[in-house]
Amino acid sequence: MTMIPTWVNGKLQPFDKLEAHVQGLRHKAVSVFVMDGKNVLIQQRALSKYHTPGLWANTCCTHPHWEEDAGLCAVRRLEDELGITGLYPVYRDQLEYRADVGGGLIEHEVVDLFVAPASQKSLKMDLNPDEVMATRWVDIYDLAAEVARWPDRFTPWLRIYLRDHLDLVIADHSNMAQAGE
Repeated sequence: MTMIPTWVNGKLQPFDKLEAHVQGLRHKAVSVFVMDGKNVLIQQRALSKYHTPGLWANTCCTHPHWEEDAGLCAVRRLEDELGITGLYPVYRDQLEYRADVGGGLIEHEVVDLFVAPASQKSLKMDLNPDEVMATRWVDIYDLAAEVARWPDRFTPWLRIYLRDHLDLVIADHSNMAQAGE
């Protein structure tokens, strides 16, 4: 049983992750976008995932463990999902969304959003097949157009991020590209 920070009766407490999604309870989350200039690394979720299997998402996303620092969680999940080490995600902002993710599950997340500069030429990955079935680099604006054209190929949260929060993802990308090289 995975326990995540969830608001129950207005109080933050550890709560079973699956049950939080079944009940649509508001809970903490972390999302990371690895960027090389205006190019973003996206992942296709493994078919074994309990929701949104096979859909394309941002580089990685997760729920922090109870009392886990969001920045450390971002670093942990880059390694757990993609085998990426040595990146330093930059905190962008906290945002909230609620989305139906299928199968009677709801993501009602308070997300700490991070962007990590990287060089796609030198970034080494070792994909965890239980988490990720594929990755690709794509220009963020081309991705936004692709999501608008074929939304059902992408996770609800990626659609929300690109529609409502693109400015947070692309802010200072030219400076970040230099930092990632």
